[in-house]
Amino acid sequence: MDRAEAAAKEWARERPELPMLPVETVGRLLDAAARVIRDHMNPLLKEAGLNVGEFDVLTPLRRAGEPHMLSPTQLYESAMITSGGMTSRLDRLERAGLVERRPDPNDRRGKQIALTTGGKRAIDDLIGPMVALEERLISVLTPAEQETLNALLKKLLTGL
Repeated sequence: MDRAEAAAKEWARERPELPMLPVETVGRLLDAAARVIRDHMNPLLKEAGLNVGEFDVLTPLRRAGEPHMLSPTQLYESAMITSGGMTSRLDRLERAGLVERRPDPNDRRGKQIALTTGGKRAIDDLIGPMVALEERLISVLTPAEQETLNALLKKLLTGL
């Protein structure tokens, strides 16, 4: 019995009128996400000298293509955090030499965040092992199950 099932059984005993499928489903989603990050991604990121939050800043910059620059607003919207949280991440990454703040060519008052050569190298070195890890993590499912799970999660997130 996993934690979600145990919680659902306890709630069913205490509040039998409540539906338990949502309790189990959302509980398992949360548990899966926490385990993937804690047990699998964090060790890989730690080897690279990064944490999940920093990875979440560097990867959209790398995916943006040349010149690997985005506005702070684009970055914090992609990471779904506050602008204050983004500022502290950018400060750490800038001190580490992985990003730099540059003047925005379209707005004299604005700044763009650019991936440095070192930042690009860090992500390029890490993304292959990260995708291989993700591939291993979902390999307990058949390819058809992986496609179904992916489609269902997309539908769920679209509904949210």
